Amino acid sequence: MNTEQQIKKRRTFAIISHPDAGKTTMTEKLLLYGGAIKMAGSVKAKRSKKFATSDWMELEKQRGISVTSSVMNFPFADHEMNLIDTPGHEDFSEDTYRTLTAVDSALMILDCANGVETQTKKLFEVCSLRHTPIIAFINKMDREGKEPFDLLEEIENTLGIGVTPITWPIGMGSRFRGVYHRLENKLLLYDKDAERSRPVPLKDLSLDSQEVIDELGEELAETLMSEIELLDGAGDGLDLEKYLKGELAPVFFGSALNNFGVEPLLRSLISMAPPPLARTATEREVDPYEKKFSAFVFKIQANMDPSHRDRVAFMRICSGKFVRGMKAHIVRLKKDQRLGRPTQFMSQDRSLVDEAFAGDIVGIHDPGVFKIGDTLTEGEKLHFTGIPVFAPEHFVRVQLKDPLKSKQLNKALDQLSEEGAVQVFRPINNNDQILGVVGVLQFDVVQYRIQHEYGVQVTFVGLPYSAARWVYADNEKDLEEFVRAQSHLICLDQHGDKSVLLDDLWRLNFLKEKFPAIRYSATSEKI
Repeated sequence: MNTEQQIKKRRTFAIISHPDAGKTTMTEKLLLYGGAIKMAGSVKAKRSKKFATSDWMELEKQRGISVTSSVMNFPFADHEMNLIDTPGHEDFSEDTYRTLTAVDSALMILDCANGVETQTKKLFEVCSLRHTPIIAFINKMDREGKEPFDLLEEIENTLGIGVTPITWPIGMGSRFRGVYHRLENKLLLYDKDAERSRPVPLKDLSLDSQEVIDELGEELAETLMSEIELLDGAGDGLDLEKYLKGELAPVFFGSALNNFGVEPLLRSLISMAPPPLARTATEREVDPYEKKFSAFVFKIQANMDPSHRDRVAFMRICSGKFVRGMKAHIVRLKKDQRLGRPTQFMSQDRSLVDEAFAGDIVGIHDPGVFKIGDTLTEGEKLHFTGIPVFAPEHFVRVQLKDPLKSKQLNKALDQLSEEGAVQVFRPINNNDQILGVVGVLQFDVVQYRIQHEYGVQVTFVGLPYSAARWVYADNEKDLEEFVRAQSHLICLDQHGDKSVLLDDLWRLNFLKEKFPAIRYSATSEKI
């Protein structure tokens, strides 16, 4: 199989949702159908110590939530699926935002009882800015929830995107009998004791036929027929072009926990979701079918294997073919680097890969040279764009319990900041170490990892700041004057860039008036 055929087989997508909508359960079931795991771990079965495959960090297992995105690769129907399970909790949304730069489409999970929730809306907005195609799965149909038509209207009104149901539910809660697949014209019947749905093809049969009535009962069959007539009458069929532009979301119904509706969803991801798309660099657009290799680093994870204290840089291959042991040019450093120990992942379980293609997510051994946003090429000067660092909103000062471990602390903070797990600010006037995060739960994760992965005990002292801004000026003298005048607020971040810490946004307006030559940025895009 040639390189072009290999690339066309790739589907790279993220799963996004509000916490508790069933995202991690859906991830498990997709892997189950793909044959990547033999038993789906229950995220609720804490007593039996079964944990989600995608939740590899010990803290995730203790709390039952995802705090970092997990990369998984599995085959299905002669295709290669690259799935990224993202944190649902808003405090870890920055990791999710970066992850969304590495995918070609997204699967959005909604709870049928709660509809579109806050974090779903935020994550959708990120996808919308990138015009990422989205498929929606309305989950937990075996429980009571909102009416399907109300859910569709809520998606359209709240998210501002068109919808077209591909499958349609038959009943809900205790009366849930399955779904009608509109494109394939068949019933997929639900049996809570069966592992898979029972398909009933309806070729040459109408929904009001006696066979359908015998399967569903008169009341459910009549309701289904009238609802499908309403949908068909609305004329909103599947427009693949609109879907690929991010303007239309195909909608599926089911119950991930009970394996229902997962298989048709997975097959539709293959038939509808795009193969690897072109990527925008500052210099030009990069086509995935170009012969030369290019990639960018969107995530760095240290200590996935605590016994080896390793660092893994996750790269999205944008074009061409990757070969194990090849040398690639790191554009930021203007140097070549051999890409050692390339791996693909099933959460923390890894397997060595000899080759990979555009669309694939590959982890490579990082000897401490890579940063998030790095572009790798075969020599061309390219800078892939769109990997933001967001200004933190919560700040603490680090207090070290054992002063003799300052070297280990610095190493921990440097590595965790390079991962994007936390941002480190070092005031120019003193030796304090200030940590900044977007969500306060990140502090718990960072403190846990500093202790358990680096053997350093620290305490955090809250600080009164509520915002940080990176500062720039066209004239270096203007910036130097600003730094002198506001030196008590000026810090260098982990990259050595100047930033100012603010106790409220009123002070920002004051600074803008007093120092009009200074530009203030709430994001710092690393390219």
